[in-house]
Amino acid sequence: MSNQVQVKSRFELTPIKATSAAVMLVAMSTIPVAAATQSPLCGSRPELLKQLSKRFNEAPSALGLAKDGSIIEVLTSDDGSTWTIMISQPNGSSCLVAVGEGWEEVKHVATKGERGA
Repeated sequence: MSNQVQVKSRFELTPIKATSAAVMLVAMSTIPVAAATQSPLCGSRPELLKQLSKRFNEAPSALGLAKDGSIIEVLTSDDGSTWTIMISQPNGSSCLVAVGEGWEEVKHVATKGERGA
């Protein structure tokens, strides 16, 4: 008889999650082809933000500054049903570089030696 404790995780691989992961892998494998044949959607940042808000109810939820001075932004809908990644260049142009569905926030857990740990 074993004294093992079974712990359920919300990250447990279920058949639905496995199927979704497989679909995402197939979709992601087509990205380089799509990127080579299509230009990203670019425009002014205010106009892109307005359109994303109007069409998908998306708003900025995270951002970071790249070494080249560009700003990388993640925009998500309130319920996480859609998301967009936008890059804004120092020259003022902004481009949508990735879009998707099913955004989920994850809690960052600092490890020893990280800021705030």
